[in-house]
Amino acid sequence: MPTMTKLNRSAATLTKNRTEGSISPFSGMCVTCVDGCIGMCEIGKSAYRGHEVLYPQPFGIITAACEKDYPVDLSHFSIMGTAKGAHGVPADSDKATFEKVTTETKIGRNKDLKLKLPFVISGMGSTNIAKQNWAGLGGGAAISGVILTVGENVCGMDDETELKAGKVVRSPDMEFRIKSFRDWQDGYGDVVIQANVEDGRLGVQEYAIQKLGIETVELKWGQGAKDIGGEVKLKTVKKAQALKKKGYIVLPDPENPAVIEAFEKGSFKEFERHSRMGMVDEGDFLKRVEELRQAGARRVFLKTGAYRPADLARAVKYASKAKLDLLTVDGAGGGTGMSPWRMMNEWGIPAVEIWSLTWLYADQLARQGEYVPDIAFAGGITFEDQIFKSLALGAPYVKLVGMARSPMAAAMVGKTIGGRIADNQIPVYVERFGNSREEIFVTAPELKRRFGDRFKDLPAGAIGVYTYFERLSQGLRQLMAGARKFNPSLIGRDDIASLTKQVADISGIPFITDVDKDEVQKILKAK
Repeated sequence: MPTMTKLNRSAATLTKNRTEGSISPFSGMCVTCVDGCIGMCEIGKSAYRGHEVLYPQPFGIITAACEKDYPVDLSHFSIMGTAKGAHGVPADSDKATFEKVTTETKIGRNKDLKLKLPFVISGMGSTNIAKQNWAGLGGGAAISGVILTVGENVCGMDDETELKAGKVVRSPDMEFRIKSFRDWQDGYGDVVIQANVEDGRLGVQEYAIQKLGIETVELKWGQGAKDIGGEVKLKTVKKAQALKKKGYIVLPDPENPAVIEAFEKGSFKEFERHSRMGMVDEGDFLKRVEELRQAGARRVFLKTGAYRPADLARAVKYASKAKLDLLTVDGAGGGTGMSPWRMMNEWGIPAVEIWSLTWLYADQLARQGEYVPDIAFAGGITFEDQIFKSLALGAPYVKLVGMARSPMAAAMVGKTIGGRIADNQIPVYVERFGNSREEIFVTAPELKRRFGDRFKDLPAGAIGVYTYFERLSQGLRQLMAGARKFNPSLIGRDDIASLTKQVADISGIPFITDVDKDEVQKILKAK
């Protein structure tokens, strides 16, 4: 059996055991804990840095995802190809080729949001790493024709936000994030504004709709990475006090003279800003959706986290009653800019399990004759095989997959390479491909033809995101062609098979040797 969880040491918390070869499997402690150790493990580091060790480090320049080895994952399914027929194009070897596969789709209750790829970049909010890489994310999402979500607390964290009667009337950071997408948009995709409790109180979505022309908003119940509100670190007393005045929970109290004195002496170097947890109520939820529509929202989404099954059922049912345009379900273990490390590993329903429940609940509503919103699955999806399997597992209700850490990684790498090119310090590993953007980024010639003189203004991070998505697009189209499905809407649950009895029981996807049983008998018994 695999080790389910690494205890007491992790690269995420910059900790390790002294006796790396001899570790207690149930406590994670060194088999011999020696008096005189400086405390390299998580317990030891907690002895002098306390609550700081709750979070992945170094904060602000990393994203993190859990390292728990869950009992099942998407690798426990196999994609079923076929040698017969084609769906979406003529069954002709000259016409049914993988480049004829389309990845374009339309979502929403009116199917009025066009996408080039069935992707949504899930909420990237007020963390430093999101802000530092936003130009790449925004531009990359726009030229790829996908959905980009501006996450929670952006206006609240913006030092230049202007409030009137407690409501946002201007936020340069929010304006920048929207502009980064719209400057490169060409009719596909959209930029979505998410809101948590604090955003709702500040009127962030109304501001975005009425002042910035936003058409799509998303209500947020939670995410797969944590069971509480969002957190960030604050490096100055001034910032901590400003956020407390805006209504955030800030720890320790930045207005307490003793706390200020301890901070100035260097006893601690960062304050923590916490968001409040939402309290879901059906009536309040339906009312809020209607308020947003009356404010001018064309589309309303909901994102929920890896909560218990009853909460998932509420999300599916309320999204149906409100006739939402998209419901995103995020499985446990998802990536984050900052979440408590042990929480990220030890709470919630993992991805395959919560996605399987989502399909069951959506299918029940459909059989009852009720509206089923378009659904997105999120939770550690990074490559084309996982995209195909996720769409198949949730078919026909799941139209998109949500990703966050992987496009962020592509944006960061693109930005870094762009910077190295500008500084003429290209690493040897990259230099073998060339020494200019046109040579190193394989999609650069295409983008240069597409944008002409504007190409020079395209952020290198955006090229990174686009190039990563281009790889996913071709890989996905190849898998779809092998299954003879030439349109994402044609992918079905019978396009995958379970490789273990356990995952078959969880998902309802047949075990691999049980696939096609009836058809097999018809073939074998035919005269």
